Amino acid sequence: MDVFERINFLKEEINKSNYKYYVEEDPYLTDVEYDKLFAELKDLEEKYPMFKTPDSPTQRVGSVSEKFFSHTHKYRLYSLDNTYNEEELHKWYERVCKEYNKELELVCELKIDGLAIALTYENGLFSLGVTRGDGVTGEEITQNLKTVKAIPLKLFEPKNLEVRGEIYMPKSSFEKLNAESIEKGEKVFANPRNAASGSLRQLDSKITAKRDLSMFTYTAIFEDEDDKKIKGHYESIMRLKELGFKVNPNIRLVKNIQGAIDFCKEWETKRFELDYATDGVVIKVNDFAIQRDLGFTARAPKWATAFKFPPEEVSTKLLDIELNTGKTGIVTPVAVLEPVQLAGSTVSRASLHNFDEIKRLDVRIGDTVLIMKAAEIIPKVIKVVDTKEHSSLPEYEAPEFCPACGGKLIEKEGIVGLYCSNPNCGQLMRSKIEYWVSKEAMDIDNIGPSVIQQLYEKKMISNPVDLYRLLPQDLMMLDLVQEKSASNMYFSIQESKTRPLNRLLTALGIRHVGKETADILAGEFASLEDLKNADLERLSQIEGIGGIIAQSVYDYFRDENNLKMLEDLKSLGLNPVSKAAPKSDKLAGKTFVLTGTLETLSRDEASALIKSNGGKTSSSVSKKTSYVLAGANPGSKFDKAQDLGVIILTEKDFLEMIK
Repeated sequence: MDVFERINFLKEEINKSNYKYYVEEDPYLTDVEYDKLFAELKDLEEKYPMFKTPDSPTQRVGSVSEKFFSHTHKYRLYSLDNTYNEEELHKWYERVCKEYNKELELVCELKIDGLAIALTYENGLFSLGVTRGDGVTGEEITQNLKTVKAIPLKLFEPKNLEVRGEIYMPKSSFEKLNAESIEKGEKVFANPRNAASGSLRQLDSKITAKRDLSMFTYTAIFEDEDDKKIKGHYESIMRLKELGFKVNPNIRLVKNIQGAIDFCKEWETKRFELDYATDGVVIKVNDFAIQRDLGFTARAPKWATAFKFPPEEVSTKLLDIELNTGKTGIVTPVAVLEPVQLAGSTVSRASLHNFDEIKRLDVRIGDTVLIMKAAEIIPKVIKVVDTKEHSSLPEYEAPEFCPACGGKLIEKEGIVGLYCSNPNCGQLMRSKIEYWVSKEAMDIDNIGPSVIQQLYEKKMISNPVDLYRLLPQDLMMLDLVQEKSASNMYFSIQESKTRPLNRLLTALGIRHVGKETADILAGEFASLEDLKNADLERLSQIEGIGGIIAQSVYDYFRDENNLKMLEDLKSLGLNPVSKAAPKSDKLAGKTFVLTGTLETLSRDEASALIKSNGGKTSSSVSKKTSYVLAGANPGSKFDKAQDLGVIILTEKDFLEMIK
């Protein structure tokens, strides 16, 4: 056997082993045998580089990239509409069957909680891998995807096609990764989906290669004539399996909606036995001809729906109720729990919202409580499990004094919650200062919570204004701060003096005024002085502001303490940049609402482009909204825009408008 033949033999053996291990989960070679063959192949390819090919297993090792580049999908990736109960499933099925006067076959597949990607194969070789992005444009991450061993680099047949799949991290691998990260003192991931996402978006694909990612393929667009003869989705999945793709074994062809409902019920609890996270079932009309006939809405196929499982709920013991004082002075109760696994992550703390909620639930320290994840993200206590111990535990009494400073807690008219009455509360002021320096506010680098803690304890600052009174020599008095670090801190503070008006308005922490509202106000007023002098009627007439926000802004600029602070900031050189004149009037008279994650622009960048072209942004959708600019995973604003008939733009559409 010559060198060329030996290299081909080694490639075939290793690829076969990868397929058996990662796709069929049936090991073909021992680890020692695999490593020996891989080392030999790598050695031969280094000696004879002319025989190295893109489908070689050695190409999975990885390399470093400077950045990811955007790529327009050849075929758009749509979202799925959701259903949450049997009644909604029946209604969906009635709609799709209505025109055909017969029951339609359906295919049921588990909905993997991962990241959607599109893979292109040319003549059987993997040539391109792109993230879903907004469905029209994604990021090209081919090199990273090559490291995922469940993705075939070469198909069993030389076919041309595009497949869609879901990248995921097995639960066991996720737990191992977090355990290793804890040992090294590194960041831990919240859940397997976040871990998979973080791993895929590494610029160094060698890091991706070390993470145990996998993929299930769930659909294909065939380009070869013989494969175009496939008549249904189930048959196409079986064809993908023949070509070497990993497909989820828990797929079922059913005769009608009742079969689909039975499948959903079966997996509602059975899913927890799996080594990967799944949050529902995808149900599709099997017949391709009917799929084409039914078509799509603006965002989703009419012939498919996603049935979402109810959020996972688990019980655990409430060990304590911790109290935190925030930047507005509100004291928030947090449940300290006996650690428990919930929806793919370990939970030891959960939200209790406020003291009224504690009273409503009758939560007592020592109770067994039921917790769930709101939107699969934020753990919260939803009820007390009825046990014999509950009645013997002392009722929880809401605190009378601030846990941070001992100040009297008060209620504010019309607002649920208890507030610290001490305007000089240390925790309140530290929280305000931390918010002031944050990226969404004044964006002051090098001044983190530990620095703020030291400055406050050494009585060098008591509020955000004091930051601008600091000198480099003051900062050098802090622990572990040398001359260079002190200089960097000082210049970061000085640089923030010229931040735009919207940044200052965000940093001020005016009640009900977050980043989006600050952007609206900064777009309406040329200077801080103009905003201070605005009357209540003028503020109330601004689109996206409303009566409650208008009153809050009006009151803020009539409070003597606030006015004194603004005068102090002005005397220290704080000069927020006035609204810049638009570069063009292409969007004059148009109001935009942004929702979802854009592919190439941040929200700030998109808003700036809108304003620089004469347009306005708003935080809410109404009949007066001209356009909704939607990215990936849009929220309720997208649905409201559809209901009101507001034009929905992709990022590509928007960029075309301002060319």
